[in-house]
This record gives sequence, structure tokens and C-alpha cells, in this order.
Amino acid sequence: MAAASAAGPVGNVFPFRDARGCVDHPIVLTEAVCNPLYSRQMMSELLFECYGIPKVAYGIDSLFSFYHNRPKNLISSGLIISSGYQCTHILPILDGRLDAKNCKRINLGGSQAAGYLQRLLQLKYPGHLAAITLSRMEEILHEHSYVAEDYVAELQKWRCPDYYENNVHKMQLPFSNKLLGSTLSSEEKQERRQQQLRRLQELNARRREEKLQLDQERLDRLLCVQELLEDGQMDQFHKALIELNMDSPEELQSYIQKLSSAVEQAKQKILQAEVTLEVDVVDSKPETPDLEQLEPTLEDVESINDFEPLFSEETPEVEKPVATVQPVFNLAAYHQLFVGTERIRAPEIIFQPSLIGEEQAGVAETLQYILDRYSKDVQDMLVQNVFLTGGNMMYPGIKGRIEKELLEMRPFQSSFKVQLASNPVLDAWYGARDWALDHLEDDEVWITRKEYEEKGGEYLKEHCASNIYVPIRLPKQASRFSDAQAPGKGSGASGGGAGEQA
Repeated sequence: MAAASAAGPVGNVFPFRDARGCVDHPIVLTEAVCNPLYSRQMMSELLFECYGIPKVAYGIDSLFSFYHNRPKNLISSGLIISSGYQCTHILPILDGRLDAKNCKRINLGGSQAAGYLQRLLQLKYPGHLAAITLSRMEEILHEHSYVAEDYVAELQKWRCPDYYENNVHKMQLPFSNKLLGSTLSSEEKQERRQQQLRRLQELNARRREEKLQLDQERLDRLLCVQELLEDGQMDQFHKALIELNMDSPEELQSYIQKLSSAVEQAKQKILQAEVTLEVDVVDSKPETPDLEQLEPTLEDVESINDFEPLFSEETPEVEKPVATVQPVFNLAAYHQLFVGTERIRAPEIIFQPSLIGEEQAGVAETLQYILDRYSKDVQDMLVQNVFLTGGNMMYPGIKGRIEKELLEMRPFQSSFKVQLASNPVLDAWYGARDWALDHLEDDEVWITRKEYEEKGGEYLKEHCASNIYVPIRLPKQASRFSDAQAPGKGSGASGGGAGEQA
């Protein structure tokens, strides 16, 4: 089921329940073209059994859009090209009814176009794979793409630098002014290392304290059990040994000694860590040296002069402060997407599915195939009303492209007319609303609860915007008389019975 709308005086999108938990108004529900009976059966069961609706009608969204855009009280014929998010349908309408035998579907729509645009831009900008998301591609597809009337000629135009500069669209991706490289000085790096070291030391100290607490609790428990032995309470002592999974007092004593030594070692480590941390803090503070002790004596000067040839004459280089790294390029420009030929390449897949490796016919080939299945007079009648609807038909230039394709496939000086829905996205809802209000009292198009109980959930009443109802035909079971026949009647009788059963 594609979408739902409530039919009735209120005209809400979703049904509202009353205090009893029931919906007391009729429902108009859209379904897919040639919807399986099982899907309709499940939906009818949900509506009648769960919501308790009085009646329901099923229709096709593109036919509702066709109903909304046609002149009032006019039964018309035509060709509907409906392209949505997942697929594209071409539906012939004869005398106001769907010709389901000649309907065709192309498994390409807006979803595949957005995915193709995403792959194109990810190959073009491999450094921005994470930023080129599917949602951004859908936005670019809806706001910046168009359909070329002549795809090859349009690509030749894009080869001109002036045309490219005038028609390319630039998209700014989000970015941060902070560089990936470090801009910290050596002192700041050293301070950060010390902070990380102190953090690790605090974490290790916390873990040692937790382990010390657990070991102390175990030791206290073992000491309590040992006190039972010293007090002569042997029954309780043996029960405690069993709970501790120990066999003898000697094993208990060995565990107590091990835990005591472990607790003492842990306490010493904690004390050493605290002392080390205090020493680090004290050493980090610079102290003023005693100038009198640093004054060299005459003997020291002479000894230094003796060792001067052993050292290099070059003076040691003083560490220079690290300057902040300046960017060598503009970050904002680096995070821009230039959408050029991708504007026409993504929508082109419904006309050329081979661009993404799909072995399917495009819209023009499928349209030609459907027209060839009718006589010349019927073809002339159908092409006089080619109706475009669906969210994937909102590209600028789509109407001109369909007219160009029809001009190439139709005979010389023949006429045709292409009409785009006034609102390709919402006209299906508006058409369902108009249809519901026009046929609210017509019992021949609504399925009531009584008919649902008598004919099953897959039952459908046909109307100008519905599918064709094909009831389930179960094979006739063989009669018991033919199954109970004796095998002694001869081969002729058995052959006749087999023929009747077949």
C-alpha cells in the first residue's frame, strides 16, 4: 500500500478512532499497480477487524492524480507516465479505465538517481566521502538537477569552459577552521603529555584501590572463618569451608597468607604512587638556584680549559619556539562541491538505464513498446493525452524531453500532447479526496464489511482509478466417486476417468 487518505466530510490523512476504538467514516486507500491479492487481503483484514471501518475503496495513486487533472465529467483516454521513488510506471487508459494487460514498470526512480549522484560525487571528491551523504544527494537532485532535451548535445556544451563557469553549481560542505595538524608549541605539548600522564596515574591508583578493597573484604571473611576454628565452633567452621570450596584448615591458612601479602603489596604501591605524584608536582615548580654555589673557582676554570679541544667549536642551537602552522589553502574552498555534468547525468538514468548497469529499457523504449501493441487509431488517441505525474517527474525539462522522444517515434506530421500534473507530488492525494467526495454515496465502488465477510479480503470493486480485479480461481477437486472406482473396469474406463479429471 503506497499511501492512505481518509474519505469523508473531514478528509483527514489518517483515520481517527472514537471512544470505542473504531473509525466511523469510509477510507480511500492507494495501492500499487497490479497489487497482489494477498497484500490487499491483509490490509482489508486490518481495516475491518482492527479499525472497524464501515467501508473502503482501493485505487492507484497515479490514476487519482489523472482524475484530479482531467476536465470534470469527461471520460478520457491517455498514457500515464508515473515515476516515483523506487520505480516508474507507464499505464495506458482506455475510455477511463486502466488497461492492466499492457502496463509496464521500470525498476528505476528517484532512489536510484540519488544513489548514482552520490557515487559520481564520491569518485570526484574522494576526500569527502563521509560528507557526501544520501540525504544531501537527494537535496541536490531536487533543487539543482534537470533533464537535458538532447543528452549528447548537452554534454558537448559542458565541455566549453565558459558554459561550465556559468552553469556549474557550487555546494558548500560543513567544515571546521581547526587544522588536522597540530599547531601547539613544544611547551604546550609537554604540558599536555604531563596532563595525560597524571590522568593515567590517577586511573591506575583508582584501580589499585578498588582491587585492594576487594582483597581486604576477602581477607576479612577468611579471618572470620579462622576465628570460628579458634573458638571451637567446628560445625559452623566446616560449613564455611564448604561455602569457600576449601578442604582443610591448612588450605584456609595458605589463602590467608597469600591475601595478606597481596594486601600489603597493594598498600605499598599506593603509597609509592602518591609519593611519586607529589614529587612530580614539586619538581615541576622551578626553584631559584644559589648563586654563590654556582660561581666557579680558579681550579675549575683551568680544568675546563684543558678539556676545551674535546668539544665541538660549534655552539649548540637554541630551540626556537614553534610557530603556529598556517594553512596553505582555503579550507572553505576545499570543502566545496562543483556539480556540473552530474546535474543531467543523474536524472538521465530513467531514459538510459545502462548508465548504471541496468539491463532494462528506458522510458522512451517502453513507451514505444506499449504503443506498438495497439492499432494505429488507438495510438493516435493515446498520444493526445500523455500525462506526467510523480515526484521523479519534477525535473525542469522533463516535459520537453518526453515531447522530443514522442516526436522521434511518431509518424511525420502527427500530433500529440504532453501534460504535466499541476502538483506531481500531492495531486494523488487531491485526486483521492475529489473522488471520495464525488462517489461518497455510490455503493458500487465501496467494499462494505458484509462484502468483506462474504467474498474475502482480496475482493475489489472496480472504478475509474482502481486496479482490475482478478478473483482467485481454485482448481476443482476430483469427486470421491471417481477416486473410489475399482481398478478392474479396464484401461478404457480408466483412461476416460483420467481425461475427465484432467
